[in-house]
Amino acid sequence: MPRLVSVGNVVVDIVMRVDAVPEPGGDVIASASRITAGGGLNTMVAAARDGLEVAFGGQYGTGPFGDVVRAALAASGVDVLQAGIDDVDSGYCVALVDASTERTFVTSVGAEGRLDRADLDRIALRPDDTVFVSGYGLAHAVNGPAIASWLPTIPSSVRVVLDPSPLVDTLPPAVLAPVTARADVVSANGREARLMAPDAASPAEAVASIAASARGTALVRDGAAGCWVVGPGTAPVLVPGFAVKAVDSNGAGDAHGGVLVAALSRGEDLLAAVRRANAAAALAVTRPGPATAPTRAETDAFLADATA
Repeated sequence: MPRLVSVGNVVVDIVMRVDAVPEPGGDVIASASRITAGGGLNTMVAAARDGLEVAFGGQYGTGPFGDVVRAALAASGVDVLQAGIDDVDSGYCVALVDASTERTFVTSVGAEGRLDRADLDRIALRPDDTVFVSGYGLAHAVNGPAIASWLPTIPSSVRVVLDPSPLVDTLPPAVLAPVTARADVVSANGREARLMAPDAASPAEAVASIAASARGTALVRDGAAGCWVVGPGTAPVLVPGFAVKAVDSNGAGDAHGGVLVAALSRGEDLLAAVRRANAAAALAVTRPGPATAPTRAETDAFLADATA
C-alpha cells in the first residue's frame, strides 16, 4: 500500500486571533487562542483523513512541547519512524491570524531541526510511497543538507512532493536546487511562486518556470481562484477553486498538499487530484484552526454538490 512519508517538522502551534498584526513596538490583545501540534502534522492528518496511510520520518523532542507533539502523533494514527531526541524539546510556532484570515508566523526551532542523514537512511521506503518535503525543514542547518543529499539516493519510483514554504527565498541554493530537481511535484502558493520565479508576469508564467526546474510538474495555488497546474509537456491550466466563506486560512495549504498526495496515490490523474485538493482546501478555510482538513466523505460530498 502506498504511503505519504513526511520528512517535515511537527511543532507546537500557538495560534492567536487578532484584528490586525500590531506595528513594531505595538501591542494587541487576542480575541481567542489555542495551543496544538501543527506544522507538518497538518499535511499528514489531511492525507490520513482522505484515506492514505501516513508515516512520519522527521524528528521530535522531549519536554513540554515534545509531549504535545508525541501525543498528537499517537492520536493521529501516524506511523512514527524515529525514536525522538531525549535532551532537547520540540520547537513551537506563534501564528497570528488577523481579521482578513491571513496568518503571520514566528517560529522557534527545537528537536525537529536535528534530522540528520543517519535518521533518513533508517527510513525503509516502499516503491509506491510519496516523500513529502517542506521548505521549513530545508531551512534548518542539519535537515536541509541531509535531505538534499538523501533524496537523489531514493528509488525513482518514489514520488517526491516539495512544498517550498514562505522561507523559499532564504534557502541555500545548494539545498534547494537538488531537492527541486528531484521533486516530481512542486506545490507553491502565490507568494512563494513569485519568490521562486521573480521574472514571471503571472501565475501561469510562474508555474511554467517552476516546472522547468523540477521533474516536470508544478502547482501554484492562487487562493480562491484555484490552482495553476503544469504537467510534463503541457501548457499551464487553471483548475478553478470553490466559492466559500473563509474564516481562517491557516492550514489550507496543508490540506491541499495532503489530499493531493492521497488522490495521486490512488491513481487519480493530475487535474482531478488538484480539483479534489482545491475542494479540501476550500472546506478547510471555513473552519477555525490549523488542522481543519476534511474527511474523505466530506470532500466527496462537497464535490458531488459542486457538480450537481
